[in-house]
Amino acid sequence: MRLCVFCGSSPGHDSSYLAAARNLGAALARAGIGLVYGGASVGLMGAVADAVMSDGGEVVGVMPRSLVDKEIAHKAVADLRIVASMHERKALMAELADGFVALPGGLGTFEELFEVWTWAQLGYHRKPCSLLNVGGFYDKLADFLDDVVSRGFVKPIHRSMLIVEQDPDALIKAIRAYQPPVVDKWIKAGER
Repeated sequence: MRLCVFCGSSPGHDSSYLAAARNLGAALARAGIGLVYGGASVGLMGAVADAVMSDGGEVVGVMPRSLVDKEIAHKAVADLRIVASMHERKALMAELADGFVALPGGLGTFEELFEVWTWAQLGYHRKPCSLLNVGGFYDKLADFLDDVVSRGFVKPIHRSMLIVEQDPDALIKAIRAYQPPVVDKWIKAGER
């Protein structure tokens, strides 16, 4: 099994974010789960990869050629795949992974998470999508998503597809137990 981890190329302002990335990496290696990630050596991306590698785990990095210098490609990652574009990066990461985890991050992290979650909602894949909610980082997002459900733009069954945990081991357990919902039709006739 491999999990794709989306996270910041920055460490953020709180040291708990780096600690969480390292803890997640160690938990993945202990569980025998490979890491697929954006291929950088910096920020949370570098921390999670370093932790997996230091515990002997598998790491696959995927980075567009245009970001090799900007994101500082991780030279210690033996399986670093250089692709032509962000679209190719995301498609390859999704193809290589059996599930998805978002650590704290910025716009790229949010975009990647929402894309794979949307693909799950549409039935393009049946892989778990999750958040490691470090120090309440995603609390306001979770509240916002609940509000979006109450306003009728996201169905409760699709909201329930997003796993949220605060502990890496609990997150891995929930991912392994994930059963995707069966939804035959996500828009009813007349809902326009």
